[in-house]
Amino acid sequence: MAHLLGAEALHLEYPTRVIFDSVTVGINEGDRIGIVGRNGDGKSTLLSLLSGRIEADSGRVTRRRGVTLGMLDQADTVDSSLTVAQAVVGDLDEHVWAGDPKVRDVIAGLLGDIDWEAVIGTLSGGQRRRVALAALLVGDWDVVFLDEPTNHLDVEGIAWLAEHLKRRWPASSGGLAVVTHDRWFLDEVSNQTWEVHDRIIEPFEGGYAAYILQRVERDRMASATESKRQNLMKKELAWLRRGAPARTAKPKFRIDAAEALIADEPPIRDTVSLTQMATARLGKDVVDVLDVSVSFGEKKVLEGVEWRIAPGERTGILGVNGAGKSTLLGLVTGAVKPTSGTVKRGKTVKIATLTQQLAELEDVMKDRVSEVIGRYRTSYVAGGKELTPGQLLERLGFTSAQLSTPVKDLSGGQKRRLQLLLILLDEPNVLILDEPTNDLDTDMLAALEDLLDSFPGTLLVVSHDRYLLERVTDQQYAVLNGRFRHLPGGLEQYLTLRKAGEGSLEVGTKATDAGHKSSGPALAGAELRAAEKERSSLERKIEKQTQQIDKLQHRLAEHDQSDYVGLGSLTAEVQAAEAQIAAHETRWLELSELLDD
Repeated sequence: MAHLLGAEALHLEYPTRVIFDSVTVGINEGDRIGIVGRNGDGKSTLLSLLSGRIEADSGRVTRRRGVTLGMLDQADTVDSSLTVAQAVVGDLDEHVWAGDPKVRDVIAGLLGDIDWEAVIGTLSGGQRRRVALAALLVGDWDVVFLDEPTNHLDVEGIAWLAEHLKRRWPASSGGLAVVTHDRWFLDEVSNQTWEVHDRIIEPFEGGYAAYILQRVERDRMASATESKRQNLMKKELAWLRRGAPARTAKPKFRIDAAEALIADEPPIRDTVSLTQMATARLGKDVVDVLDVSVSFGEKKVLEGVEWRIAPGERTGILGVNGAGKSTLLGLVTGAVKPTSGTVKRGKTVKIATLTQQLAELEDVMKDRVSEVIGRYRTSYVAGGKELTPGQLLERLGFTSAQLSTPVKDLSGGQKRRLQLLLILLDEPNVLILDEPTNDLDTDMLAALEDLLDSFPGTLLVVSHDRYLLERVTDQQYAVLNGRFRHLPGGLEQYLTLRKAGEGSLEVGTKATDAGHKSSGPALAGAELRAAEKERSSLERKIEKQTQQIDKLQHRLAEHDQSDYVGLGSLTAEVQAAEAQIAAHETRWLELSELLDD
């Protein structure tokens, strides 16, 4: 493969610390590189060095003659005085850019809801970000650098961007380097991973999942002081291999080694124990949203919502911006009153919300971290173990030295972690997470997920990070056309529905096309109750058979590889169980169509 650009013996230091020390890397045609590492370790600085935005103290960056490079900065760099059209296509005549399928694809994928003639200065931060990304993608570049490209994109937009980048060049041409904390996106677009840490860049083959496996192997050979980090990565690897049912395209990487590493790893969550704890603390009633509609003036936001939240439920909520997700959560917390219908809350319910505004820290910015946590309870039970606030802080990536740091001097990610800690120390039994991944790097996301695994209460998550949603929730719902819809097929089903046009109409819009179904249920009375009962039965059967398949696969991994008869028998059992699940899922989907329509 032809060399595009490279760096040799780069050294960069600031007055307080060294960022890179004798770093040598290269990008060849066909390389798709995901860059990961802790916040502040130099990921964005690396892109700036390779692109020529900044110069190293020593070493050199070389680029093959004629190679063009485009870069999306993390900061907003779009001229506020331009219109959207001028920022994206410049002075090109309409017939020129409109005749280019690549330009049309970018505009449709990123700017479909933005006025083409709007002035950049009048747009929101998220809209400006999408304009900047569109302006980059319509250009012809040999190498593209993307610094946090998924910021301000919803699940649908992130899926579109991943697909666009994979179509962008043939497999052996062009180069891509992307800094992002979105692990699903990394797995989709990357064939290499660079980890930036401790003044070096360590390369790994494959995307995020392959990187996790190789990192576990590296950590296993490291000193005993790395044992906590190793165990966390093993748990992350176990998730990647076992995955949610919706993760049909599992990474193809050294399956035998992965199975050996996680053979003794317990399930991510002890669901039975957590549910028992949640029931004991919450009682049987949490929040029931019964036939609720919400209108603001003449605009209907939600209509006919029915949602009975159970103790220990872990639910992810999807929907485009403005679909009504925040309104729905407001019904749960009591911040929003229904226009019609009722909302019932259990007597023991204690709700806490991890918001994007860091409201919990506003009054303690001048205080030291140790002073802030000292005002709360002295212990917290996580995973059956009693932890002090200091131990919780350590689990969330704080060092002992940072205990004496004023809150105002913490980084964005550290403030988010401290905010979560203060909420957990207050011991709510219903936790709502509103875009919890902001400002967190991949290591801290794994630590956050590990902590949430031991949370025994009810968990409701709104996020555009599909990896997080699949990782910490057991089911997903979507707000589509003002209605609340269960997604048995997970995020893939949501994206399919969005492509089919659902979720793009105003609430109450009447479909006139012959192919549209009515909004009322297809069944009623005894038929409806029978269908609901059968669907619940199928869900239990699917869950039981999925657990059976997991046990059979472990037996396969441990079985004597020379015993072909035994291996064949176990394989036949796995195939039979998978066939049963497929039949049950088909029937489940048929019933869901009848019940959810």
